[in-house]
Amino acid sequence: MRREASTHEEINAAWVDGAPVLNSTVHLAEYDPRWPALFEREARRVRSLLGDLVLRLDHVGSTSVPGLAAKPIVDMLLVVPDPADEESYVAPLEAAGYRLVIREPDRHEHRALKGPDTNINLHVHPPTSPDIERMLAFRDRLRADDADRDLYERTKRELASRTWTYIQEYADAKSAVVDDILTRA
Repeated sequence: MRREASTHEEINAAWVDGAPVLNSTVHLAEYDPRWPALFEREARRVRSLLGDLVLRLDHVGSTSVPGLAAKPIVDMLLVVPDPADEESYVAPLEAAGYRLVIREPDRHEHRALKGPDTNINLHVHPPTSPDIERMLAFRDRLRADDADRDLYERTKRELASRTWTYIQEYADAKSAVVDDILTRA
C-alpha cells in the first residue's frame, strides 16, 4: 500500500495555490501534552460549524501519540458524506477563517484545510476512503507499541535532518517505515 514518491508537479497540482516551498530541514518538537486539548478545541469548532455533516472527527498523526516527537501541527481526520461537495462544508469553514489548501480528487476526494488560529491540518475524506482505516490503525499501533513508536521516531528524526524542497517529500520518505509498522497493526 506504499504511496509512490510525489513529483514536484504532482505536489504543486494538489495545492490550491501552489505548494509552499520548504527548502530546509523539518522542525520536530518534543511531545506537547497540550496537543490533545488543541484538537478538542478545534473539534468543537468544526462540529459547531458543520453539525450533522461530521460523520467522524479524530485526532490523528504524530501529535495524537503521547510521547512522540512531531511537527507541531495537529492533524485531524474529518469524514463528511462527499468531500467533492465543497460548498456544503468548505464554505462554512472558510467563513470561520479556515483555508482550503489541498484538493486531491484522485486520492479518494481528499481535501485539506488549515485552521484560522491554530496550526492544524484538517484532512477531509469520504466514508469509503481506505485512508481512514490506515490513519487510525497507524495511530493506534504507535500508541500501543513502544518499539514501533521508537522506530518511527528514529526514522522521522533522521529524515527531518535532511533538506527537502517540499514537506510532502519528507512525508513520502516515511512511507516505507509506515507500511512496515502497519503490517503489525
